[in-house]
Amino acid sequence: MTYSGRVTVGGPADVHELKDLMITKVAVGPMGNNAYLLRCRATDGQLLIDAADDADTLLGMIGDDGIASVVTTHRHGDHWQALAEVVAATGARTYAGRYDAEGIPVPTDVPVDDGDVIRVGQVELTARHLVGHTPGSIALVYDDPHGHPHVFTGDCLFPGGVGNTRKDPEAFASLMHDVETKIFGVLPDETWVYPGHGNDTTLGAERPHLPEWRARGW
Repeated sequence: MTYSGRVTVGGPADVHELKDLMITKVAVGPMGNNAYLLRCRATDGQLLIDAADDADTLLGMIGDDGIASVVTTHRHGDHWQALAEVVAATGARTYAGRYDAEGIPVPTDVPVDDGDVIRVGQVELTARHLVGHTPGSIALVYDDPHGHPHVFTGDCLFPGGVGNTRKDPEAFASLMHDVETKIFGVLPDETWVYPGHGNDTTLGAERPHLPEWRARGW
C-alpha cells in the first residue's frame, strides 16, 4: 500500500516505509491529533512523537517491543494527554523543548535545544526550535541518506500555513522567521512534512504560499 498520510480517529494507522526507518501515523483524541511511531529497521528501536491521547491505541501500535523514548513537540495539552500512561507502561525517556518542559505535567528527562540530535536506534533526528506557537516548540528533521528529508512539525507548520499564534503579531513574526529560516531555508521542496493534526504535505507544495501567509498575518 502506498503511504498517503491520511488518517482518521478510530481508523487504521498508515505506515511510511523508508529504507532505514518505518514511520507509523495514527490519529487520536477529540482534536484529531497525529502521533508518529518511528522504528529503526536496523535495531528495531522505537520512538514515539506526541503521546497525544488514547493510550490504548498508542500502546497497541507500539506493541511488545516497547519504546526507548517519547518526544513531545510542545506544551499544549492535546499533545500529552496519554504521556503519563505511555511512560508508565514503557519506561520510555521523555524529551521536550527546553522552554516548554515546564508546561508539561510529566517530567522531561531530556530538555531539547535547537540543533540537538535525538536517536532512535541508528537513525538520527535533528531538533529545530521554532518559537511562536509556544515558546519551546520543536520540530524533528530526519535527513534520509537514501532519499529526501522528512520533518515532524508538531503544530508549527501545516498544509496552508503556520501554527496558531492567537493574533499576536510578534509571535507570528517569530514563528514565520523560524519556519522560513530553519525549515524552508535549508530543506528541499521534496521534504515530507508530518504535522500535529491533519494531512501531510511537502515543502514544495507550501513554499509558493509563504508571501501570502506573511501578508495575511496567520
